[in-house]
Parts: sequence; structure tokens; C-alpha cells
Amino acid sequence: MPYLIDGYNLLCSVQKLEEFSSLTDVQLCRAVSDYLRCVRDHGHIVFDGIGPPDKSAFGGIPSLEVYFSGQSYEADDVIEEKILDNSAPKSLVVVSSDKRLRKATTKRKAKAVPSEFFWQHLLLQLEKQAARPTPEPSEKRHGLTERETDVWLDVFDIEK
Repeated sequence: MPYLIDGYNLLCSVQKLEEFSSLTDVQLCRAVSDYLRCVRDHGHIVFDGIGPPDKSAFGGIPSLEVYFSGQSYEADDVIEEKILDNSAPKSLVVVSSDKRLRKATTKRKAKAVPSEFFWQHLLLQLEKQAARPTPEPSEKRHGLTERETDVWLDVFDIEK
């Protein structure tokens, strides 16, 4: 289910919480990216305005495309257009507490999620992910194959 996120709406909601009061837009995007990878999904986050002159910090964020609305449009305009253009709106999750976007979301039968609720769910999901033990590689229990052993012996120039 792809996510469509109102960037500054979510950021302002999160910054109201004391422990996240200094969270930046880039840090928010990275947290959302971690969440999306955890739930094996992808999303778009739209911020108002033109953004910082150097947008390189927003590049290479996995599972999340970052957009800035520009000078002539608000993020709400861009998000509303994306909702209308979506060919499968029932599979879309729109994250915003904005009444206008929630109305547009409901009209297209997409799923509307308030920013505060989404952030709490994100934190819980990331906490669960961090608590999961990383699976051991099978080589740990079974050892290397004979061929792999030969390769490593060659790499270190060791005779059998």
C-alpha cells in the first residue's frame, strides 16, 4: 500500500513531542524510510516551498521519494493532485491531519491516517524491528563449502 505524506504536517506534529522537538526534515525522511523498508512498502513525502538550496541530503533515501511543492503551489495541492491521479486509490495511504486532504482522501476511498497516529505506529514498528534478532548466516553452523575454503586459501595464499 503506497504512502503519500504531508511532510510539514507530519514534521510539525512530531516536533510537538518533547523528545522530537529538534527533529529535522531530513531526519524525518530517514525515519519514514526506515519504516517503509520495515513494512516493505514505498512512499512519497511532499513539503511546502522550494526546500533548501542544497537538496543532496534528501537524495538516496530508500523507499521514499521527496518532493517540494515549489513557490506557486502548496504541498496540499500536490498531494491532492496525486490522490486524484492515482489509478488505485483504495490502496493509497495518505498521512496528514489536514482536513482538506482527509476530505480528498475519503472522497477517493483511500485510507486517511492522522499524522500523530502514523508517527506512533512508525515508532512502534521500528521498535519491534530493532528488537528482532538478526538471523544467523547458515555458514556459522554449517561451515564453508570446500570450494569456498579453497577460494579463501587462494586469497590468503595458504597451501593446504
